[in-house]
Amino acid sequence: MNPYEQHLDKNPANYVPLSPLSFLARSAEVYPDKPALIHGDLRQTWAETYRRCRRLACALSRRGIGVGDTVAVLAPNTPAMYEAHFGVPMAGAVLNTINIRLDAATIGFILAHGEARVLLVDREFAGIAAQALVGLERRPLVVDIDDPLYEGAEAAVGDLDYEMLLAEGDPEYAWQLPADEWQAIALNYTSGTTGNPKGVVIHHRGAYLNCFGNAVGSAMGPNSVYLWTLPMFHCNGWSFTWTLALLSGTNVCLRRVETQAVFQAIKAHQVTHLCGAPIVLNMMTNAPAEERALVDHPLEAMTGGAAPPAAVIARMEAMGISVTHLYGLTETYGPTVSCAWHEAWNDLPLPERARLKSRVGVRKANMEQVTVIDPETMHPVPRDGATLGEIMMRGNVVMKGYFKNPKATEEAFAGDWYHTGDLGVIHPDGYIQIKDRSKDIIISGGENISSIELEDALYQHPAVLEAAVVARPDDHWGETPCAFVTLKSDAAATETQIIGFCRERLAHFKVPKTVVFGPLPKTATGKIQKYVLRDRARSMR
Repeated sequence: MNPYEQHLDKNPANYVPLSPLSFLARSAEVYPDKPALIHGDLRQTWAETYRRCRRLACALSRRGIGVGDTVAVLAPNTPAMYEAHFGVPMAGAVLNTINIRLDAATIGFILAHGEARVLLVDREFAGIAAQALVGLERRPLVVDIDDPLYEGAEAAVGDLDYEMLLAEGDPEYAWQLPADEWQAIALNYTSGTTGNPKGVVIHHRGAYLNCFGNAVGSAMGPNSVYLWTLPMFHCNGWSFTWTLALLSGTNVCLRRVETQAVFQAIKAHQVTHLCGAPIVLNMMTNAPAEERALVDHPLEAMTGGAAPPAAVIARMEAMGISVTHLYGLTETYGPTVSCAWHEAWNDLPLPERARLKSRVGVRKANMEQVTVIDPETMHPVPRDGATLGEIMMRGNVVMKGYFKNPKATEEAFAGDWYHTGDLGVIHPDGYIQIKDRSKDIIISGGENISSIELEDALYQHPAVLEAAVVARPDDHWGETPCAFVTLKSDAAATETQIIGFCRERLAHFKVPKTVVFGPLPKTATGKIQKYVLRDRARSMR
């Protein structure tokens, strides 16, 4: 027998289950009077936040909610949404944050499939919640959230309101850490652009570890002021909900991402960090000059969810905002890969720095393995920056699996790797670069064309606001690139000009043969719906 195993067992003195819930208790103990939440005129300290979360946990427990139960939330970035990230799992339950942009049928599916026993719903979304509740075999307890900053007149849909629920709870409630750190902490549904969304189950241990990955990878500390431009419903705000409690930082809530509100909050609260999809960065770079001028101090922006065009990164850097490119999925608690920066790169010209930052980078310290693998042979591809493969991962911040979907779980973990479905290359320095989703690669005349590479070129055009490229069937080439473009409101460009611009920057076989102008369809999370564009391109034959 291994002598190091003799009489050296786990006990309460040397083993405590890992959970981000412990971060909240520490912040309340160490920094009780420090601002935890800012929302309009509200200033809520860490001690106050802890008491309110304990009230919520106690109230839920008294209503019979516990381990294995789901509590859903349909709300924007408000204090109540933030409190649910702690109060719900403190009761032992599983938090299911629902995308506020979804349609009623999809919300209804999520409530039914996730077996929600409680639904917290912001008054703004009472109407769509009422539609979603119709037809459910078991109606959950519905709780209205009345946010003072919501100025609409939606009628209540709940059985009681949020403050009434909290009043039922004890602010000194003696909550417990999970007995098993692998216990589910959250259930997050994928966007479901085709078919019903899948429910991703994540655990306390992974959430705990991802917070440290966020803090280290984003250079955040106790004086960090974080602006919620990223929805908290999206991968639990990429785990930054819990990360801010780890750091005892300050959360600045934002109901809507509008440039004026974003820049005013940055100025008023001296925001140090924010996250958002590339579309948010693009919106910021195209804001009026007087708004952009409000950034008068160092600001770090983390972006992910899609490959950010190098041109957008360059414009952000020109505004004095440092950009870090992140990569991850709902199945990996949000971003677990980061474009770790090297000091020597600071001396490079801005376009070159932007090109380097557009790579997704390397694994964070809390992810064990990330590489590019040939899905047919399951062998790593050469580190040549050219050979395509699928990005795959292993680590403690990979989901437990898909809720009530063993077939999809088995497929996702085939060969003992998590399969992302994203195609990429790995450079000689080990940095990974996304080339496309496997379904988005364009094969023209036997040549692979990355839609992301072409989109990157399109975003460099001064008149282009948004761009997406898909395959259009072609009798001769098989497929050709078809670009869908939205122009800036004060700009103009023709198809010939766009094609000529791309021809100056790309190999000719990669240049779009067709350019279509107009607004681009988007998913509920703001991602461009390429499957809709593919249907349009096919109908153009």
